[in-house]
Amino acid sequence: MPKLKNDRLIRALQRKPVDMTPVWIMRQAGRYLPEYRKTREQAGSFVKLCQTPELACEVTLQPLRRFPLDAAILFSDILTIPDAMGLGLSVVEKQGPRFEKVIRSQDDLNKLGVPDPEAELGYVMDAVRIIKQELDGKVPLIGFAGSPWTIATYMIEGASSKEFSHAKGMIYQDPKTLHGLLDLLARSISEYLKAQISAGVNVVMVFDSWGGALSDASYPEFSLQYMQQIVNEVKQSSEAKDIPVILFTKGGGMWLDQIANVGCDAVGLDWGVNIGYARRKIGDRVALQGNLDTAVLYSNPERIREEVGNVLHAYGHGDGHVFNLGHGIHPEIDPENVAALVDAVHELSVDYH
Repeated sequence: MPKLKNDRLIRALQRKPVDMTPVWIMRQAGRYLPEYRKTREQAGSFVKLCQTPELACEVTLQPLRRFPLDAAILFSDILTIPDAMGLGLSVVEKQGPRFEKVIRSQDDLNKLGVPDPEAELGYVMDAVRIIKQELDGKVPLIGFAGSPWTIATYMIEGASSKEFSHAKGMIYQDPKTLHGLLDLLARSISEYLKAQISAGVNVVMVFDSWGGALSDASYPEFSLQYMQQIVNEVKQSSEAKDIPVILFTKGGGMWLDQIANVGCDAVGLDWGVNIGYARRKIGDRVALQGNLDTAVLYSNPERIREEVGNVLHAYGHGDGHVFNLGHGIHPEIDPENVAALVDAVHELSVDYH
């Protein structure tokens, strides 16, 4: 693996000194970039784009050509694992992902197994290897997966959901089957992330996008314990033990203490949490990632710079901060405003280190 020319992200995740706060953006390779839209059109579909390693590499690198970001993130999707399990993924424009088959009973669950990352998900590993070669150590590459709970909601509902009626219903009606599905997913995700690390990623992140939909009583049992299982499994691997792991639960502000205690290296914050409060609460244990409100990017460069300054000021002096948005960038955002964000982070953060 080539030595990193810019290791700011890695150092920040390890809470080591940096010259300025590193910045990357969730969904930085996405629909807000005209070059991404062109490549997606060339692929024919979102799923085909994910499954074609050369095109996945191209869209991974596109934002780095525009902005001096401190990391690349693998272009893929959190639903690659259930697709590899045979559920039949499609992505409908303006409607989101759909599965041909759903998992709502023990019989449904019995038909599933842990996918082989180098076989059923080999296109992801091929993409990682090509991206690493193209990056040539310029910046770290982040690999990722969805959390067991978040992936399970799609497998149970069959699509995106606002109420999660079937998934949350299983918590109370059939917890045994739900725990079986979550355990299968935790084992599958662990193997998947370890394979990404073997292929060359420098950091892994678990996106618990729908953890915040759970009740205070349900979150530790149905989301966090399975993310802990993944962290334990990754950290026990000789090849992966030194790879930083970031956990991000959207809407997870009330569980910061519990998340920080599972052994991850960093906790991602959405915009609903004050980063200064989070640092006082858990910043002596983990690095923090976040957490500018994505909607700020609808404004103008002056206001963006001001809001970037507010986040940096709230975090305060010292290391252990990775600047990011509180969730993924929206498709309508002007790329010029992203440039203003990245420049503001680099310029203003120098005074904090």
